[in-house]
Amino acid sequence: MALSDHPNGEFVSPKTKKEFRVEAYPSFIPFIDRKKLTSHPYIFAPVCYAGHWWLWLINTRKRKCQILDPLHKIAPTDERKTINKFTGYVFSRLITYAGGKPLQKGEREKEIKSPYVKISGQKTSYDCAVYVMKWMEIIEPENIKKGKYQWDNWPQEEVDHYRVEYASRILFSEMNTQRDQAIRESSAIRLSKPSSILLSTFCQINSTDIESG
Repeated sequence: MALSDHPNGEFVSPKTKKEFRVEAYPSFIPFIDRKKLTSHPYIFAPVCYAGHWWLWLINTRKRKCQILDPLHKIAPTDERKTINKFTGYVFSRLITYAGGKPLQKGEREKEIKSPYVKISGQKTSYDCAVYVMKWMEIIEPENIKKGKYQWDNWPQEEVDHYRVEYASRILFSEMNTQRDQAIRESSAIRLSKPSSILLSTFCQINSTDIESG
């Protein structure tokens, strides 16, 4: 929402003519975990912009940021570089709002550098969110050195399985207010609770079964 209010990474919103402030988003404030933002050594922050997902890794002790992007190893455009600076500023403001120290002091907070980590990524045009979610589960930040992460490339079949796994988690989550309606209306799934079959390694949807339009 902050990115949509500040297009192209502008610190002053073209609509409100005001600089970004956490307080301007009251509906999100109840979800800010002050304790975690100020006590955890690492913060994972997924970002979606222009239909693409990537992951920020924030080292709160060293006051540094790094980016894991399933599609890019460097910022693909000057626009993305500007957006990254603004995003880093937003995260710094969130930490400060929670009572922690900013990632940079003063005006330097608007020039936060966020180098990209070299890591194996997606092979299709639609897997970015799957990679970001899986990275949040298994990435070990302390093993990232010199902007690289030793990684065994996932075969596409494995990525397809992750997609099935996440789809079933989302559908059957108690937080999904549309879960019961989706189950009732589905002609393929009529279950009252999560099925072990859907989570089975034998239940697969391959990339050839997915329309990416």
